[in-house]
Amino acid sequence: MKANTENLYKHVAFLTSIYPYRNYKNIESLQKTAAYIEAKIKGLGLLTTRQQWEAKGNAYTNIIASYQPQKTNRFIIGAHYDVYKDIAGAGADDNASSVAGLLEIVRLLTESTLELAYGIDFVFYSLEEPPFFKTKKMGSYIHANSLTNTKKDYLGMIALEMIGYYREDKESYNDSIYKNQLIVSGIKSHDSFNRKISQLMKVNGSMDSRWISFAESYPNNGPSDHRNYWQFDIPAVMIIGTGGHGNPNYHKATDTIETLDFEIMTHAVNNIAFALFNFLE
Repeated sequence: MKANTENLYKHVAFLTSIYPYRNYKNIESLQKTAAYIEAKIKGLGLLTTRQQWEAKGNAYTNIIASYQPQKTNRFIIGAHYDVYKDIAGAGADDNASSVAGLLEIVRLLTESTLELAYGIDFVFYSLEEPPFFKTKKMGSYIHANSLTNTKKDYLGMIALEMIGYYREDKESYNDSIYKNQLIVSGIKSHDSFNRKISQLMKVNGSMDSRWISFAESYPNNGPSDHRNYWQFDIPAVMIIGTGGHGNPNYHKATDTIETLDFEIMTHAVNNIAFALFNFLE
């Protein structure tokens, strides 16, 4: 099972071609995005459900698909498909890259027909970006809150965030130069979970990974959708490429498909998929 670079490019190309851009004001663009995600998943043989809610007088949608839905033990992996305001443009890295990666992980799993000891829920969120960030109108909060009345045991959650842009940088703690690295970010109360995800992603050696476990009181310890699962006692991390360490195109019109490194991104998807599929091995 290997991720397909051409598939990743096609997904990002479509998502970044949608205009007006996929922000909360452009409802038709968000609907077009949701329909695309839905069609791709259904084409792989999985059923999808729509989770809808209202914010500022408009209806918004999460797209959810489940692998081995009969399993009580479950793992969640998600990515947001909205972008930050019009000034952020097409949002290639933030967050079309992660939507593309998640769609490719769905393909890898469904085509492999792996028998896992747990089921996996794939969630494509709307309303991660401001003005809804850190509110109960975030799509990830809507989803996390909906799990409280289920009889499922959630092993953990991964939020994919900006996995397409990579740059060389220098780590202060060892002065090493890195580029092919995935960063796992979580909180200290789930440090063992954070570490395990990071270590699993390094198994095949095509990319490095490190994990960061912030104090619960740290002001920016949850800069993505994973934040909403902690309060429901579900271990959750954000996985981000080295661009997250300082993508100069972040929330700018320059966040375009031409800035992404699809070769490294393909390795990233393979490593994330490995960690996801081997969590209980």
